[in-house]
Amino acid sequence: MQVYGKQITSRLMLGTAQYPSPSVLARAFQRSGAGVATVSVRREAGADRAGTAFWDLVRDLDVTLLPNTAGCHSVREAVTTAHMARELFDTPWIKLEVIGHADTLQPDPFGLVEAARILTEDGFQVFPYTTEDVVLADRLLSVGCEVLMPWGAPIGTGLGLTNVYGLRTIRAQFPDVPMVIDAGLGLPSQAAMAMEMGFDAVLLNTAVAKAGDPAAMAEAFARAVEAGRLAREADPMEPRDMAAPSTPVIGKAFLT
Repeated sequence: MQVYGKQITSRLMLGTAQYPSPSVLARAFQRSGAGVATVSVRREAGADRAGTAFWDLVRDLDVTLLPNTAGCHSVREAVTTAHMARELFDTPWIKLEVIGHADTLQPDPFGLVEAARILTEDGFQVFPYTTEDVVLADRLLSVGCEVLMPWGAPIGTGLGLTNVYGLRTIRAQFPDVPMVIDAGLGLPSQAAMAMEMGFDAVLLNTAVAKAGDPAAMAEAFARAVEAGRLAREADPMEPRDMAAPSTPVIGKAFLT
């Protein structure tokens, strides 16, 4: 998978929040083989020693960092946070979140497009957290985004792919655009389904961090992503309404 000219070896991306301890986080990344880690700028911006220790841990993971603007509710806030991230992490990559609804954490579509336009013009390579809305997707691409991150379900719910029709539609409308399912996954089977539908990668956090055994769950997701991708490339059969025998009937004995 190639995004903004950079080759990504693993199609599983992991967040770095909510783990019970730094050592558990490190083991989850080791078992998952994830090549990209999202990090919250708000957490890293703290001047306390805990923030410094966390940065040291993330750096030791030897993964590509994707800073995010999690928790931003306005264009100004998101743009300012993105600039802080570029200075802190020395990367043009930014996962752009402009939240528009407090309960669903659904993005503000108008603010998201405006922030993406501003950041793209300023040299950022934007990964927009969006819904499965094809009109919004088209607007984001028109302002310079080269990747889309549609949600599977609201952040942290673990509901999986709640609008399969919408996700299939956005995938079909933009077949050449890299797309990462971001948010809402709770089980590895849901990640496999996303990959079988043709999405290029998945990004998750809570499903791994809040599992009873985060490291084992991270590995389970990694295997699911790999299986789903392999199934997609294997060109699955088309479903049909009527039964069809899987065993040849030639030579079969019939009673009369």
